[in-house]
Amino acid sequence: MKIYQHEINDGLAKALESNNIVACCAVAESYKPDKEAVAKLKEILASSQDGDELAIAENKDQFDLYYIKSILVSTGWNKNDDVFSSAELWEARNTPEDKPFNFMHDEKDIIGHITANEVVDFDGNPLDQENEDIPDQFNILTAAVIYTEWSDTDQRERMQKIVAEIENGEWFVSMECLFPDFDYALAKQNGETKIVKRDEASAFLTKHLRSYGGDGIYEDYKVGRLLRNLSFSGKGLVSRPANPRSVILEGNDVFDETEAQTLTLSSSKENDMSESYEKQISDLQTQLVDAKAASEALKNEVVAEQHAKFDTKIQELKATIVEQSEKIAEQDTANTTLTETIAAKDESIAANEEALATKSEELNVMYKKEAVMKRQAQLEEIGFDAEEATATVEEFDSVDDETFDKIVAAMKKKGEFPPKKKDDKEDPKEDPKENPFAMKKKAEVAPDAKADELDEEQDEAEAGEETLAEAEETGEVAIAEAMGEDDPAESLRAVASEWLGSVLQHSNK
Repeated sequence: MKIYQHEINDGLAKALESNNIVACCAVAESYKPDKEAVAKLKEILASSQDGDELAIAENKDQFDLYYIKSILVSTGWNKNDDVFSSAELWEARNTPEDKPFNFMHDEKDIIGHITANEVVDFDGNPLDQENEDIPDQFNILTAAVIYTEWSDTDQRERMQKIVAEIENGEWFVSMECLFPDFDYALAKQNGETKIVKRDEASAFLTKHLRSYGGDGIYEDYKVGRLLRNLSFSGKGLVSRPANPRSVILEGNDVFDETEAQTLTLSSSKENDMSESYEKQISDLQTQLVDAKAASEALKNEVVAEQHAKFDTKIQELKATIVEQSEKIAEQDTANTTLTETIAAKDESIAANEEALATKSEELNVMYKKEAVMKRQAQLEEIGFDAEEATATVEEFDSVDDETFDKIVAAMKKKGEFPPKKKDDKEDPKEDPKENPFAMKKKAEVAPDAKADELDEEQDEAEAGEETLAEAEETGEVAIAEAMGEDDPAESLRAVASEWLGSVLQHSNK
């Protein structure tokens, strides 16, 4: 629909875009299609297709259909101030066929469809649609079906309830009509009617239409919306009617477009409305002169008053600016002080971190020295002299304390140090009892032959423990054997290294 500047200025653009559908209601009545009506419908459809007869379903006595008929629309001026001229309605008389039948105008809730339509007079008598003379007043009667059988139980029960209420006269049928344009219909109480073409010049009348929030009155005229280029898009089952023929089946107020004077604003000087327009213009011109004078006086008064207000406001703003500038300067000073404080703290933190690192390094050196002294004391306790103890500690520097303690314990277990040297007169081999570090016989340290017959179900933890013990025993023997060498300390370190490797190897296994 085209929208004019007057309508945009009046804030009606959105309403015009969304309100291009009208609905008129009528009583929903049940009926059964007779053979004569079906035959007539076949004849009409066949003739409308250049002689090609269409397949028509009679829909007679279908148990899953409920048949209803109703007045779809009537010519004239209805209670909503929508006007259906006989010429426009006659052109649209066949458009309702095969359109959907919905519930409460909800296009997603389809409950049936329109099967046929017929033009009848206000007494219900069919009119000859082949007659070239268009009747001034008539109704469009439609037949429709409601789908009563559904696989969904709730929907089926819902339709049965609706059918029962229709038979009690509780429901109505409302047509749905689309229109891309309209003109203005004007009528006086004396029966005088006019038609004003809707265009850029006349669009100011739209705001007076009831469909767009007006009161339906312009001066002493009743203003209606004369619909153009109609097309019926379907109908809905509704609970409340919208026009007088819905219930009492009375005709709408007659509006004969052929008898109405068609006007445009360009020809308004030739009609009764011209006087009204000219008078309005004259009044407006007078009002404009008076308004200009009053406006000029008011302008001078307002200007003077505003100047005084502006001066006061400017002074207040200047004072505020000075105050804010002082606050900003104070804040800048505070920010500078804070920045300096942060920098000093950063320097202090850096110095503390450096001192902490130095102290940590000194502690590590001290702890290392303490550990070395502890190990030297352990070795000296079991008989090493200071020099030998120092060399041994350096050699086993990479060994953790637990392993080192095990080595010292194994040495201490086998005897007292230092052992006798070769230049001593006594041969340690001659008297094993006098030499606790004499080499044991291999038979004594060898694994028991019965070890091969150990129960296979013994858990791996116990086996690992035994293996480690054997490795320690072997190492102890080796240490004892080394006691007879020329340099016991050097030999001991070598054997301890081998023993340590053996222990670690068995532990890994």
